[in-house]
Formats: sequence, C-alpha cells, structure tokens
Amino acid sequence: MTIKIGILGYGNLGRGLENAIAQNSDMELCAIFTRRNPETVKPIYADVPVYRVDDIEKFKDKIDVLMLCGGSATDLPEQGPKYSAMFNCIDSFDTHAKIPQYFDAVDKSCRAANTVSIISVGWDPGLFSLERLLFESVLADGRTYTFWGKGVSQGHSDAIRRIEGVKNAKQYTIPIESAMEGARSGKNPEFSTREKHLRECFVVLEEGADRNRIENEIKTMPNYFADYDTTVHFISEEEFNANHSGIPHGGFVIRSGKTGENLDKNHVMEFSLKLDSNPEFTSSVLLCYARAAYRFKKEGNFGAKSVFDVPPAYLSPKSAEELRKELL
Repeated sequence: MTIKIGILGYGNLGRGLENAIAQNSDMELCAIFTRRNPETVKPIYADVPVYRVDDIEKFKDKIDVLMLCGGSATDLPEQGPKYSAMFNCIDSFDTHAKIPQYFDAVDKSCRAANTVSIISVGWDPGLFSLERLLFESVLADGRTYTFWGKGVSQGHSDAIRRIEGVKNAKQYTIPIESAMEGARSGKNPEFSTREKHLRECFVVLEEGADRNRIENEIKTMPNYFADYDTTVHFISEEEFNANHSGIPHGGFVIRSGKTGENLDKNHVMEFSLKLDSNPEFTSSVLLCYARAAYRFKKEGNFGAKSVFDVPPAYLSPKSAEELRKELL
C-alpha cells in the first residue's frame, strides 16, 4: 500500500513532514497547501506540487491523510473540524486544557463525513501521554511528573508571535533542577506548576510597538504563561537570528511509585527525549499516526481518536507477524 499524504501549512512542521515522508517507503507526498502565494513556497523536493488552500476541496478523493500543520492558538480550532469534514486528518493540537472540547468538535465533523482524525499527536501531548498512561497503570500507588526542556516550545512561541506588535519570538521551557531531583528521589513530593518550570521568552518587536503591553500580554496569557515564572527579553533581530535560530527540545516523564504489603518498595520509571529539532521529531510522530488513520479508515472505524485509541501495531509499516518475530 502507498498512503497518499497532503500537507496543510508549510512552516517548520510542514518541512519536517516532507523529509519524514521521504524516509517512509509506504508514504507519498501528493500536495502541499498554503495560504501564501504558491510560487513563493519552495519545497525541499522540487517535484512536490504546491497549491493554494482554497483549492483543497478538489483533492478530497486524491489524498488519504491530510496533515494539519497550523498552530494550536488560532489555526487548529478552526481547521480541525473544517478539514475533518473532507479528509482523514492528523494534527498536533497542544493546548491541554482545551483538548476535550476540541476532540468533541472534530469527532462530530468526522462522524458526519465518515472520516478519521487523530488529534493532539506529537510528543506532548502524544508520546508523553502514552507513557503517563502506561506508568500509572503499572504503578498504581505513586505520582507522575512531566518535565519539558530545556528547549523551544513551538506552540508557546507561536502564541507570542500572534500578539500585535511582535515581529518574531522564541520561548524556552526550562525544568527546575531541584524539582527533577525530587521526582527521582522516590519520596513522591508534590509540586505546583510554578515550582516545576521556568519560561524564558526572546522577542523581536515591530517598530513602535508597546513593549510594556506586550510583556504583560505574554505573562498573563492563560494556558500558556500565566501559571509560570516568565522572563521576557526584548532583543534585536540580529541577535535573534544569531542566537535563537535552532529548535531543540526534550523532556522527561517520571513515575515514582510503591509496591509491597507495607508499600515499602520504591520504584522509579522514566522516559526521556533529547531532540536536536523539535519540529522534525514531531513530524515523524505525526506521520506514523497517519498510517494508523489510514488503517482505521479502511476498517470503517470513523471518528476522532487520540493516541490512547491507537493500537501500537497500527503505527508500524511491518506486519503483525514481523512485529512478533522482530520486536516482541
């Protein structure tokens, strides 16, 4: 089988997907869709056609899975339900507090159209979500900790860039070392959101922008910065390009739990990622879930899904027999 992929949005995530598709022999990139002038978009591989997003409906029967590469702040809440009415979709919606209502909106659209959409795919939410579920299921008595960074959060950076007067921005999430040591100690300490991470922002302003207003908008932004100690640095475009052009990230999921008649045996489970490129890794996660969406569609198993609903075998191009022989 060859799964025909479309990409909606050609930023960092879209470019990462283009490379990832080239590494998967059962995938074919059919089209890139953009809100920009298609002539200004230069794909990595010259033979990939680029179209205006206004033309996307013409491809309803030509694309198996559409990858939605917009941001969670403003793009995906509209795009997820809209395009799930036309295509099987994968997205990386990462505003954790709004996932339930987003899921419901996408599910309603999918069930009306007999399509499949897997939402909130990536490494958090996504892989980290799976580890939290697995760890908590194994160690029933305990506490789970999630730490992000140090690294660039694409969603948080995008949220800053949407503020009026911001020309460019990067946000770094920084785990507090003492909190991580406590999580690994086996003592199950309790931390507030503010005690686990710092957020550091580097912002380039448009000429004449009000820095006091922008700093306040960043620090008080709900679901992104309001619950954290946040530092905002206003820097020149030259400094930004010289020192903040990369997109590294990573993080840890730690479960500390107890077993035994007297709960006197301590256990620590840990899953970690260290990523040179957040969007390139995230796009690789998105793509393997496209394989799952394709299989759900073939089965007639329609509706919105999360990573919890996907059998691990559906992520792999290998057969069940190969998986049992090679990986079990």
